Amino acid sequence: MRLLVARCSVSYEGRLGATLAPGIRLILWKADGSIAIHSDAKAYKPLNWMNPPCTIVERDNTITATNPKGETLWIEILEALHDSDHEIGEDPGLEKDGVEAELQQLLAARVAALQEDFVLVRREYPTDIGPIDLLCRDGDGRAVVVEVKRIAEIAGVDQLLRYQERLDRDPQFAPTAGMLVAQHIKPQARVYAQSKGVACVEINLARLRGDLDPDLKLF
Repeated sequence: MRLLVARCSVSYEGRLGATLAPGIRLILWKADGSIAIHSDAKAYKPLNWMNPPCTIVERDNTITATNPKGETLWIEILEALHDSDHEIGEDPGLEKDGVEAELQQLLAARVAALQEDFVLVRREYPTDIGPIDLLCRDGDGRAVVVEVKRIAEIAGVDQLLRYQERLDRDPQFAPTAGMLVAQHIKPQARVYAQSKGVACVEINLARLRGDLDPDLKLF
C-alpha cells in the first residue's frame, strides 16, 4: 500500500464530471489496483476513487487512473507532504459474531422467509468493498441486496447502500433493491432506510431456528 499526503487538485470524467479544488488530501494506492482520495473528514468514504481494474500512470506531478470503460481520474500534485510504501499482506477477513453469522446462515437456507418469491443467488457475494451477506432475486428477477445484522443501526444502512451502489454499476444487476434484516432495527435506522427505499425486516431468531414454531414466521 502506498500513502501520499499532498496538496492536490482532482478532476474526474466518466458518467458524470467532478472536480476537487486544491487542498491537502490523502491519496491511497492499494495492492488490488485501486486508488482513492480521502480528506480528513467524511470518515471512511473517499472523495473520489477508481476501482480495479484500472491503469495508473504517474508523470510530471500528475497521476492519471483510467479504467476499461474510459472513465479517467486526474490528480495534480501541487505539493507532496508525505510519501511512503507499506507491505500489509493478505487480510484474514472480517468474522461476524456468532448470532449474526447464524442469522445469515439460516436465512441463506430459507430466503423465502424474507419474501416468498426470493431465490438466493449467493451468500457472501464478493464486491471490491467487501462481501454482500445475501444476494437474492425476487419474482420479477430484480437483484436484492440483503444486509444481515443482529442490531441494525444507521451504519448498517450506509453499508447496504454502498453495496447497492457497487452492484448498480453492473448491468446484470442494476437497478438493485435493498433489504435490511435484523433481530432489532433501531428507529433512526428504520427511518433512514425507508427514506432510501430500503425495506426493513425484523426477525425472531428462535422462530427462524424452528424452536418456537414449526412454521417459520417473521414479526
